[in-house]
Amino acid sequence: MPNSHLRVRPKADLGLVSEVTPESAGWTYVGFALHRLSAGKSLAAETGKREVCLVLISGKVRLAIDGKDQGEIGERMNPFDGAPWAAYIPVGGRYELTATTDAEVAVCSAPGTAGFPAKLIPPGTHQQITRGKGSNTRLVTNIMPENDGSAQSLLVVEVITPGGNTSSYPPHKHDQDDIPAESHLEETYYHRFNPPQGYGFQRVYTDDRSLDEVVLLEDGDVVMVPKGYHPVATIHGYDNYYLNVMAGPKRIWKFHNEPAHEWLFTGLGTPAASR
Repeated sequence: MPNSHLRVRPKADLGLVSEVTPESAGWTYVGFALHRLSAGKSLAAETGKREVCLVLISGKVRLAIDGKDQGEIGERMNPFDGAPWAAYIPVGGRYELTATTDAEVAVCSAPGTAGFPAKLIPPGTHQQITRGKGSNTRLVTNIMPENDGSAQSLLVVEVITPGGNTSSYPPHKHDQDDIPAESHLEETYYHRFNPPQGYGFQRVYTDDRSLDEVVLLEDGDVVMVPKGYHPVATIHGYDNYYLNVMAGPKRIWKFHNEPAHEWLFTGLGTPAASR
């Protein structure tokens, strides 16, 4: 299987591990970076014209936003061990964090506007829900959903898919600015596996097959979804975690199901189970 141009492999063990920018992806909205910090190391940045959601993938950090100490945040030591801590920093803001344990921090970003206050997003802000049935069952935790009114562009969500199951399935897409039928949203998937030697697959394809790639997923990979359908399949024995970052011209998630597979909704639940 050739290496896909949609797949971003981890490039370091510490520091900036992975990065997707609008420039590197060739799109307009979504930015994603994964930083791995040893205890005592710090990360600081200004948001500029972008809004940012920090997600604690693992570990604990002490966080300051615009110079104001937010205290120590973080709880889980790996992404499969409970709900996340997160924080929203608006445009024109600054954040600084110092790892109090070894920590992994995802920096999710998109264009923003003024008027959205900084805030912490502790575990339990949005309850984990189960979607799908049978081998299409997965666990979904919204971090910044479309109905919370907390951001200009960003939508952020975590999903855990048990080994042998599928998710983001039946296949759906959101690449047309055609509200209310469909919204245009770019998307990244940050993947992890438990145990970490596991792997899975993600297909990204369009109706006309001008884009049609099957991406091998390994621990730490980022997959870019510029358009098209994008289902995920795990293998037996290895649970899959992914962090989704979506953004587009409107902060709403309206998707279009691939017609050939719509019949599956009869057995898998409502169309909202597609994430």
